[in-house]
Amino acid sequence: RRSSDLPPLMALGAAGSEELAYEMGRITAIEGRALGIHMTYAPVVDVNVNPDNPIINTRSVGESPELVARIASAFIKGCQSAGMLATAKHFPGHGDTDQDSHSLLPAIKADLNRLESIELYPFQKAIEAGVEAVMTAHLYVPALEPEEGLPATLSPRILTDLLRNKMGFKGLIVTDALEMRGITGYFGEEEAALRALKAGVDLLLLPPDPVKVIEHLKQAVRSGEVSLTRVEES
Repeated sequence: RRSSDLPPLMALGAAGSEELAYEMGRITAIEGRALGIHMTYAPVVDVNVNPDNPIINTRSVGESPELVARIASAFIKGCQSAGMLATAKHFPGHGDTDQDSHSLLPAIKADLNRLESIELYPFQKAIEAGVEAVMTAHLYVPALEPEEGLPATLSPRILTDLLRNKMGFKGLIVTDALEMRGITGYFGEEEAALRALKAGVDLLLLPPDPVKVIEHLKQAVRSGEVSLTRVEES
């Protein structure tokens, strides 16, 4: 039979029902597992605070951090209850931008207090709900990363200091696609992969040339540029 047609997350937000969100996660897992898929890059936990956002919009549960956290956490629990790893994305929050990181590197200009009360809140709740993976965002967030133009995907301050150490996330950190212009427009693919690994990433998603990237990472371990311990952690 054909798979279930499920609505975008904003429809779940409009319904406001944790029960429906849990069930949508559970169905996603059951039907995905039937095809041999064990991980989903969902749900989006970005808060849709910018109406001009060209890429998140209806992929978000809504504009309230509390609603996003509540509905996304129920989806995560439903999904993982049926044996599929869920992924909260795009860390540290892709909601407040009017640009698309598939095309360039957006900047999130909010201060730390705003980030903690809006962008980071649903991620903290997803971690408390037991989410197994978090996906990084190709965003420059100066309140969290002083190095100008450094995307969150490549930032040890954002991925290790904040997500791992401060927020207590113990699961898998996966990059957003490394073939996106938010990375390739500014960094070579080998450099980006190595910097992501050093920043604390466990899974490198869609580098343009995986064979070349793997060889570069192996060489970096051999030369001592990145420790074997860092690789083995992942």
